[in-house]
Amino acid sequence: MDNKARKNQLSSEVPEFRRNMMSSLNAKPGLHRSVSEWTSNNQQLSVTAQHERHISNVIRQEGRTLRNETNFKTHWDETDTCRRLSDRVWDVARWKEVLETCAQKVDEEMETLTLSKEHTEQALAATAVPLEVTTECLTLREGRQGHELVTDPVDEQLKKEVELIERVQQVLQQHTSRAFEQLCILQEVRHQLTADLQNKMDALDIDMSCLSLTIKSPHISLKTNPTRIPSGSSTPQEWVQFSQHNVARAHEAMQVSQQIREDMNLTRAQLQNELETQRRATDFALRKRNHHEEQARHELEWQIKTTEGEMAEMESDIHGLDADLQAKTANLKLAHTRLETRTNRPNMDLCRDEVQHGLVNEVQQLEATIAALKQKLSEAQQSLQNMKLHHSRMLQDLSRKQEALSLEQRSMNTRARLTSTSSTDNKNAALVVPLANSSGRSNLKLLAQ
Repeated sequence: MDNKARKNQLSSEVPEFRRNMMSSLNAKPGLHRSVSEWTSNNQQLSVTAQHERHISNVIRQEGRTLRNETNFKTHWDETDTCRRLSDRVWDVARWKEVLETCAQKVDEEMETLTLSKEHTEQALAATAVPLEVTTECLTLREGRQGHELVTDPVDEQLKKEVELIERVQQVLQQHTSRAFEQLCILQEVRHQLTADLQNKMDALDIDMSCLSLTIKSPHISLKTNPTRIPSGSSTPQEWVQFSQHNVARAHEAMQVSQQIREDMNLTRAQLQNELETQRRATDFALRKRNHHEEQARHELEWQIKTTEGEMAEMESDIHGLDADLQAKTANLKLAHTRLETRTNRPNMDLCRDEVQHGLVNEVQQLEATIAALKQKLSEAQQSLQNMKLHHSRMLQDLSRKQEALSLEQRSMNTRARLTSTSSTDNKNAALVVPLANSSGRSNLKLLAQ
């Protein structure tokens, strides 16, 4: 601003100043204080200023101390919280590993138990053929007739075999049902382990996330009532006891499963040995009975052949007896005729001479001979008839024996299926593949994976 302008401004401000002075002079003057009052007021102001400065200094010192203390406290609290979170993360991770290992073992036990159960079911299904064969053999042997329908050792062994197979089926079915129930228990245990493991993994993610947070994290904020106790909260002891209970229950279930598997394997082996022993005993009795029947048939065939020869000789002798009887009858007729003719001798010539006595003796002898021949002929004819009847019975019995032998042979051929089935089962036993457990999984698949 130049001088000319400054002069113009001053010239304009002077009248304004004068007007203000005039107005103040015209106004009523204020209350005047004394010098002592003025001095006292100044001292009071100084004292008050010193007091306020002192208070301010104390507060500043206390504030600095409080800041230092709270900074250290906050730092150590945060450090301690991080340490606690790290320890908690380690604890949760350790239990997570324990639960994973336990769940893996449960899966392996389920696989093994399922495989053992399948073997038991196969053994149970394999008893259907022996039962069918044994029942068929009993039915075939019921077709024997006459005296061949006997309750022999073969019948006893076949009935024992049927009873044994039915008992084996019952025992194997019980073991299969028990294994299925244990699989359900293992599945429930595994589900509990998986749920606990999933909770551990979720908690581990949350604690890891909390451990990674800092005061510079963008997502931190104040929350409403963060110190509240959530419903369903547990104590550390309850937390540990819960996982310990799950693991202990799993180990207990696996021990029971192992015992069931051992029982099933031992029972299958024992029952298989019993079935094999009974099968061999039945086969031996059947072969022995077949041998005896063949001997009886051969004996009967020899008896029939010998009887037929005797019958032929008897028929020849009967013809001879009949011929002798006819001849003796002719002689008797001759003697009778001579005696009758000599009765016509007259008077004293009707003499009982030697001729008469000879003819009488001849007649008596011929009559005795004819009677003996008739008796012997009758006996021979009766014997021949008896031999013919017995021959007919022997032929019938031979037919029954041949039919019985045929049935025995059919039974032996039927039982040959047992040997072939046993060989096939032994070959297929090596081809059995592990089956999935009752959950449909062959490997451990956790919810978080």
